[in-house]
Amino acid sequence: MTGCRSGSLVVLLAALAVAALLLRPLSVPAEAARAVPVPALDPQDQASSEVAVLAGGCFWGVQGVFQHVEGVTKAVSGYAGGAQSTAHYEDVETGSTGHAESVEITFDPRKISYGRLLQIFFSVAHNPTELNRQGPDSGPQYRSAIFPRSAEQAATAEAYIAQLEEAHVFGEKIVTRLEEARAFFPAEGYHQDFLTRHPNSPYIVFNDLPKLAELKRLFPERWRAEPVLVAAGPQN
Repeated sequence: MTGCRSGSLVVLLAALAVAALLLRPLSVPAEAARAVPVPALDPQDQASSEVAVLAGGCFWGVQGVFQHVEGVTKAVSGYAGGAQSTAHYEDVETGSTGHAESVEITFDPRKISYGRLLQIFFSVAHNPTELNRQGPDSGPQYRSAIFPRSAEQAATAEAYIAQLEEAHVFGEKIVTRLEEARAFFPAEGYHQDFLTRHPNSPYIVFNDLPKLAELKRLFPERWRAEPVLVAAGPQN
């Protein structure tokens, strides 16, 4: 099984960090997780279901975060930004397909708005100041991007990025891109629900479990203990 690249050194450091992480409350570096303001522009939608597509580095962690958010009914790891013919992990990992590792989030806008999903995205799911990388993973396939599915989503995302920039929330320029809403392609089965199925993986322990801890800490009213999973059983 292959997965998000981390490099041998990072894997070694992650393994050494497992014990330390398990002996103290999980947290992420201050520059990587923070409570960001509520979106000023956040139109309410009374539809029963809506879809958002977000890219923020390795999809394992982004999927894992949103699977624990109340109001989310499904979160699928996959690829967005490129063609169907190259929507395969081995191709995407070359960094030449135009795809970004992404997550398609289906949610009930009567329970959680698109803007609030973006607030969680910018608070705990990724670092929006890292260009073409997240943590140990680098390349355009790990870029930070939003793929709006409607004009309303595009306006909300654009306004929110401008709001965060004006407030100097991160201290550095936000490089998260708004990209054309092209088709989303689900990733291979072994990538789905990876955080839940492999919680003791050094990569997950070091990079992604802290995101869940921060989600629970910063958004207790949005936290759901049981994740909404793609599959009922393990996939290999």
